[in-house]
Amino acid sequence: MKKTKDRLIHQPLNSIKIGIVDDHKLFRLGLMEILGQVKHFELIFEVESYSQLLEEMELQVPDIILMDIEMPETDGIDGCKHIVERFPDAKIIALSMHTADNFIFYMMKAGARSYLPKDIDEQTLYKAIETVYTNGFYFTDAVTAAMLNGVKKNYGRRSTLKYGESPLSKRELEVLTLICNGLTTAEIAQKLFISIKTVEGHRKNLLEKSGMSNSVSLAVYAVKNGMLDERH
Repeated sequence: MKKTKDRLIHQPLNSIKIGIVDDHKLFRLGLMEILGQVKHFELIFEVESYSQLLEEMELQVPDIILMDIEMPETDGIDGCKHIVERFPDAKIIALSMHTADNFIFYMMKAGARSYLPKDIDEQTLYKAIETVYTNGFYFTDAVTAAMLNGVKKNYGRRSTLKYGESPLSKRELEVLTLICNGLTTAEIAQKLFISIKTVEGHRKNLLEKSGMSNSVSLAVYAVKNGMLDERH
């Protein structure tokens, strides 16, 4: 059975160092058992609180942190934000029983690289860890929907962008904000009085300049880099 599991997942050249933070001991033990079945996963610590997480990370920073969004001493959103600021190389995968869009959106906005329900199967967990490790983000259908809904809800009526030091042109920023508002290519073309081919060209430039791969990750890029003006 273990060989079958190993064949189902990509085999990175390097081991992936993983840390777990969750205040439920049985859940941590279950994760440890699951992760132990993959030879290139290296569990470097498992802790029950945010303060213990910080102590461990002063000694060694994992590649991936599996983090409950409900922790003693701090909530997962604030904890995620602080970890990302202090240890920018660490990639956080949020784990939670909460699947409402607002939990997902704000945790991703705080810097998480994926958001998974605690009842996921082993293969999804493996895939999420490896995809975040190699590509930076892992989007489930739930994360995709939550990000688009969250961006539209929070920024749909305040889409003025900060031009400043942006690597994007004014037109690219206009296209980006319309993408974040959930408009299709045809709708963007109609709204900006340009051709569909021109919109597709701007979209291609946005993906290349941001290093993102799709419209959802562009929305994440826009939010995480402060390209949407939240003052209005």
